[in-house]
Amino acid sequence: MFDNVCKFLAESFSSDFATWLLGEPITLTQLSPSELSLEPIRADALILLQSDEIVLHLEFQTTPKADIPFRMSDYRLRGYRKFPHKRMRQVVIYLKPSDSELVYQTEFVLENSLHRFEVIRLWEQPTEVFLNSPGLLPFAALSQTNDQTRTLEEVAQVIEALNDTRIRSNVAASTAVLAGLVLNKELIKRILRSDIMRESVIYQDILQEGLAQGLEQGIEQGIEQKAQDIAIKMINKGINLEIIVDVTGLTVEQVQKLQAKTEDTQTE
Repeated sequence: MFDNVCKFLAESFSSDFATWLLGEPITLTQLSPSELSLEPIRADALILLQSDEIVLHLEFQTTPKADIPFRMSDYRLRGYRKFPHKRMRQVVIYLKPSDSELVYQTEFVLENSLHRFEVIRLWEQPTEVFLNSPGLLPFAALSQTNDQTRTLEEVAQVIEALNDTRIRSNVAASTAVLAGLVLNKELIKRILRSDIMRESVIYQDILQEGLAQGLEQGIEQGIEQKAQDIAIKMINKGINLEIIVDVTGLTVEQVQKLQAKTEDTQTE
């Protein structure tokens, strides 16, 4: 969900990201990663935005990964192949504090080749950077703040003052998701009004994902319950434990617990 939210924000508020990272509100349009691909490369929350003169390549990461330097080098060469006359600004944005040395890597080195890219660790960024643009508000609670709760309260106030209902809804929902990296859900629910979020595409995604997970869990629970019912019948018939495990797919421990329950019921 964090990946989807970051992609949504970068693509929906590209001018806010351009102002932050490029220093000017350049109009950027979405560039599909497939346009630069000779073959697919796995990349979480990869965003490519472009103008006539520059390609902005963003990678959002919640946890550091060792292959990030290679990714950045690979996409730079792909970008050059497709747009040899465009500059390319590459930034890896780490969302969650980490002590790993990987979050400080800014180079890919291979024999005589050297490629550099930029890294932003959000927890080191001044909070005020994110309070003046709607598209950046969801990152404020992840920034360099001494009081994440107070920062989220400030963000909530700014969000409620936004005039555009759709923007207000989308920013609120995105803020709620990203704040979950550093604050507990109950606190977030108390600060951010759920009624504002309900019309958001992000909120709808969360809702659909929750329904899908609930359905999947229900199916799994139903299958397990059926297996337990069969196991109990087999236990009552005195069938060997190993056979019960083989037939039902339950673990030895699960069958043993069912045996104990059955025995307790019979003795009562």
